[in-house]
Amino acid sequence: MISEAVQTDPFEQEILRAYRRMLRPLKGLPKSEKKAIRAAFEMAREAHSSMRRKSGEPYILHPLEVARIVVVEMGLVDMTSVICALLHDVVEDTEIELEDIRREFGNKAMAIINGLTKISTSPGLDDKLVSQQAETFRKILLTISDDIRVVLIKLADRLHNMRTMGAMREESMRKITSETLYIYAPLAHRLGLYEIKTELEDLSFKFSNPALYQEIGDKIEAKKEEAQLYIERFIRNIRDALRNSKIDFIIKSRYKSIYSIYSKMERKNLPFEEVYDIYAVRIIIQNEVVDECWRVYAIVSRLYKPNLKRLRDWITVPKENGYEAIHTTLMGPKGKWVEVQIRTKRMDDVAEKGIAAHWKYKDNGEVQDDLLTQWIGRIRDILENPNLNALEAVTEFKASLTPEDVFAYTPKGELVRLPFHSTVLDFAYKIHTKLGDTAIGAKLNTKVVPLDTKVQPGDQVEIINSKKPHVKEDWLRFVITPKAKDSIRNALRRERKEVVESGIKMFRWKARTFDMDENHPILDELIAYFMMPSAEEFFFRLGNHNIDSDKILEFIELKRGGNNIPPLPSTTFSLLPEQPQEGIDTDMLVLGDHANIDKTLLATCCNPIPGDEILAYDEGDKITIHRASCKEAIQLMSAFGSRIIKAKWHSKASSSVEFLVAVRVQGLDKKGMLIDLIRIISQRMKLNMRGVTIESDQGMFDGLFKIYVGSSEELDKLIKAIKGHENVYTVARFDPQHENK
Repeated sequence: MISEAVQTDPFEQEILRAYRRMLRPLKGLPKSEKKAIRAAFEMAREAHSSMRRKSGEPYILHPLEVARIVVVEMGLVDMTSVICALLHDVVEDTEIELEDIRREFGNKAMAIINGLTKISTSPGLDDKLVSQQAETFRKILLTISDDIRVVLIKLADRLHNMRTMGAMREESMRKITSETLYIYAPLAHRLGLYEIKTELEDLSFKFSNPALYQEIGDKIEAKKEEAQLYIERFIRNIRDALRNSKIDFIIKSRYKSIYSIYSKMERKNLPFEEVYDIYAVRIIIQNEVVDECWRVYAIVSRLYKPNLKRLRDWITVPKENGYEAIHTTLMGPKGKWVEVQIRTKRMDDVAEKGIAAHWKYKDNGEVQDDLLTQWIGRIRDILENPNLNALEAVTEFKASLTPEDVFAYTPKGELVRLPFHSTVLDFAYKIHTKLGDTAIGAKLNTKVVPLDTKVQPGDQVEIINSKKPHVKEDWLRFVITPKAKDSIRNALRRERKEVVESGIKMFRWKARTFDMDENHPILDELIAYFMMPSAEEFFFRLGNHNIDSDKILEFIELKRGGNNIPPLPSTTFSLLPEQPQEGIDTDMLVLGDHANIDKTLLATCCNPIPGDEILAYDEGDKITIHRASCKEAIQLMSAFGSRIIKAKWHSKASSSVEFLVAVRVQGLDKKGMLIDLIRIISQRMKLNMRGVTIESDQGMFDGLFKIYVGSSEELDKLIKAIKGHENVYTVARFDPQHENK
């Protein structure tokens, strides 16, 4: 029975409707299980009775909607999943304890809710060294191997929060959208929850860049009627041909998501009008005869010319998340490309529901699938690695999320499975750690290539190695597999230890005349003088000859003589104003050109310039400025939200400082094109250039110009001027983060 106190709630009818809506697909459950679900609902409602969401609604509507997503959109219709979805916040936010959950609903429910409960920062823990958000992620992710329902409920929780995020403050929105794009959307993709992944990406984009989201949405809407007519014309021929071949099928069509269109525009530096495959057609065969998929492919390929470079066979070798289908891109009427996906009804169910449709639960909550079990084993190794802090572990986990795989071969013809975008160095470490440590190059299909070369499907890879290890820190920049990264870090740690020991020996040798060693109190003063964070770093720099040992002797002599010690010259610069400007939010970092504080650095990953939307990241010893759209900034916000500072450019920031940007220009390779472009940049716009690289192929050129500008406004004028050249097809600011995509 519902308590009289609860019946007085003006939202009572809405709460009951939400409860019944969630229960509707659970009609087949035994009465005893329905009774347990009702008990969980009552416990959650009572626990959250005094709580309201930002929108003013009763808090209980949130767990009810999370439970509905778990049941309806994920297909988890077991009692434990529903109970845990209803109670997922009670331990964290109310007086209810885990023991109460165990007593009422059993050990399994207690374990799942424990995995869903966030970690509080330990007393005295310095969040400059440890990311609380990363620790939370690691705890949640570690539960995957115990009961994957923890992660599924967490995804449902995040999805509902994203759907109702309009009431939040801008800073909170930014942090949550960054987390979502960085971890939750890729995790949903890895678990095969394609629809949820797509919605999480679109909502993140909507709240982080509403103007561009609206612009792309309006362009899709404007073309909707025309597109529907086109797709219907495209499908008509396919439908007739399949019917004539006596194939039982259905056809669906859809636009690609706004975020996926935006990502392609960014990745390829294309305007919306030049993104050719913005709609997709799905052919679903109503029986489970896999050969029918290839028969359908043969039929549609005879009707429309296929792009053979875009053929993807995920039936012969499914993705790690269980996804199976044939993808092909066909040239439709009027010269437009259309992506076609071919799969059976079972394959379609897996694509829609992901892990919940593909893997069945055992009584203990474990999943039964070899590929998933292997993946779970790999991520547990990552997350429990004692050599990685929480942020490093979550970063490594993120790298393992892509369900795209590449199959390559050893010289002996053995098949090696690697994540998409793996390099030949990843391949070497996959074979053996020693092979990776000693690698100096590779033969890719008999052609010698460098270690950062990416492996393509079907490549045969032979590693060229030296007799001795020669691991480089730069390797961490391009390897993507956890094993390669961990092996490289271990080798670098061993090497660092040797360099530190060499530095200690050097210090002892230099300081012996003063009867000193590494344990002398003067070492603390030397560490401070050379601005080193620790004794280890001091000895490492000394062992690497990055600290002048004569300066150490000079310091000791001056110190012993009681003389003043001149400071080391500083090489950092800043654009932070000395005094707050009138009318400016004092909680906001404002960048200007009258600066003298050496704690601010512009991030080289995204090269922010005046006029860009920016944010600041407090690293403790310095503040780094990123463009708000920077991939690294999104990662930082997802892991260190509390250390992100609001920032903007001062209105006069560009008056005396120039900033280096890169502009990519593509067009027709006519005689004198390079001279024309240099004239536009140097003579018409009166801008300085740092360098240019340009390539020509089959009458087209692709050039990258590095130019100094004062602001984004000046950059926009430059781009407009270059676009005015009759032989230029595309021109855009070049983002180095998309260079290798």
